[in-house]
Amino acid sequence: MRIDEKLTRLRELMNENSFSAYIIPTDDFHSSEYVGDYFKAREYMSGFTGSAGTLVVLQDKAALWTDGRYFLQAARQLQGSTIELMRSGQPDVPKIEEYLEKNLGEKTVIGFDGRTVTKRFVETIGDKTDAKQISFDGSKDLVDVIWTDRPPLSKKPVWELHVKYAGKSREDKIKEVRAKMQEEKADQLLVTALDEIAWLFNLRGGDIAHTPVFLSYLLLTKEQITLFAHEEIFPVQILERLTQEGVTIKPYEEIGQAVGNMPAGTKVWLDSGTVNYRLTQKVPKDVEILDQESPIVLMKAVKTPEEMRHMRAAHIKDGVAVTRFIHWLKTNVDRETVTEVGAAGKLEMLRSQMEGYLEPSFSSIIAYGPHGAIVHYAPTQESDVEMKAKSFCLADVGGHYQEGTTDITRTIALGDLTEEEKRYYTTVLRGNLALGAAKFVEGVSGQNLDVLARGPLWELGMDYNHGTGHGVGYILGVHEGPQRIHWRVAPGAKSIPLEEGMIVSDEPGLYLEGRFGIRLENLVLCRKGEKNDHGQFLYLEPLTMVPFDREAILPELMTEKELECLNRYHQRVYEALSPHLDEEEQGWLKEMTARIQ
Repeated sequence: MRIDEKLTRLRELMNENSFSAYIIPTDDFHSSEYVGDYFKAREYMSGFTGSAGTLVVLQDKAALWTDGRYFLQAARQLQGSTIELMRSGQPDVPKIEEYLEKNLGEKTVIGFDGRTVTKRFVETIGDKTDAKQISFDGSKDLVDVIWTDRPPLSKKPVWELHVKYAGKSREDKIKEVRAKMQEEKADQLLVTALDEIAWLFNLRGGDIAHTPVFLSYLLLTKEQITLFAHEEIFPVQILERLTQEGVTIKPYEEIGQAVGNMPAGTKVWLDSGTVNYRLTQKVPKDVEILDQESPIVLMKAVKTPEEMRHMRAAHIKDGVAVTRFIHWLKTNVDRETVTEVGAAGKLEMLRSQMEGYLEPSFSSIIAYGPHGAIVHYAPTQESDVEMKAKSFCLADVGGHYQEGTTDITRTIALGDLTEEEKRYYTTVLRGNLALGAAKFVEGVSGQNLDVLARGPLWELGMDYNHGTGHGVGYILGVHEGPQRIHWRVAPGAKSIPLEEGMIVSDEPGLYLEGRFGIRLENLVLCRKGEKNDHGQFLYLEPLTMVPFDREAILPELMTEKELECLNRYHQRVYEALSPHLDEEEQGWLKEMTARIQ
């Protein structure tokens, strides 16, 4: 069925239900960034495959909102679909609530599957459309009627993360969460975010590709721990241990009934920014709601000493694999046929040789030439191209290891570069080095540091349309909050100070449509430095151990301090990786990391 045919059928169903608009988000029932195949309704209805976007269908038109990472990809994939692309955050582009308020009449109804939108999202629309007395109906999943061959809900097996990697047992974590509940005088905590549940229980699953979580809900009280999940996903031994620890497993589908049966006069802690709308509607009227971020979010973001130690080990393993990949690619691109898809397969093979490797942490971005300007491009059989011994290959790749999660981007010179290409590469590198060398006082947030990475580009009147840094989970989501590095803070969002144990990415970039893209990404670990009369200082320890491309650097554009930062980093890379490489690879790495005067 073509996209226009799907939209026609959807409008017929909207008419039957008296809906003037129907909203189809990217989310699953848990506000996950990436979702399982069952939940890819927006992709099915629009043809747009990016990980962020919301489709709004009216009776006479349709529009899709997505962010700057996907502007080029969405424009290409929406061609001929009759769906208008809304580039979020750009001048003269209305927000979803503004679009609905302008295009809908009074006393009309907006429909959606209330399990896939949050209460806060609905309230944002309601605040804008209230004057027109527009109402909501979150009871209908209309896409399910159209999507006749929809995949089933995933039920992949759960496995246990040993406490030697996690650093804390689930009993200790639950005790800490209950202490936070007591501080807030909350009788119950409703948790729906899958990464929070997986972290709390030291369990991992496979219900979302590249994100090892399992479909579940948690209801925690002072006395009871109830996990709502498909019982068959738990091995017998894990079930027995959970039972011994006082955890009750109930069917995944019964969470709504449990919320509806919350005792009168109690206080439930939930986050309306993550808990789905339909669940919040089931909370009894005589139950008080404490609407604020889950206590697990910050606990999860601050890594334990054991997690920090193992993450360093994971990055050395990953550094070996990625460095071997770069050496292979630069050596063979003019000797044999190398395509984007083939290169991605080669990297996966090299990673699979590393002890403790589990799976990619996201779909590898191997983008040659103009494809590098598409921020979240992923090669497919349809888009695959052969690489030549010229221009850049942008490789944004990551992996899950038993010891932790990696995310790294290197832009690789495949042959002779123009002076312009080298100049822009060096400029992006300068931004990466400046942020990586940051020393700052306790209380500083990523918002304060963002200018360090963008400064060299801003001097040229250039910029990139994505954040500079995101948190990274421990064998969980490769994008993790609440910390981030970006000058822009969403309305109502808090600016989160960086703390020791937090991991963030450092990834400035530059994208010239139709020509090439450059992005250089390291993961860095926030550490405590000196403490004096001026306060506690923090610094960023590099975790990623992969060389930058010496052949793309113009040293004359760099300051002495920048060159010293680069040389110091390259020395660290060589010392960490060389013992694990063969003689030829060692020689190549020695040249790539040689001191630049």
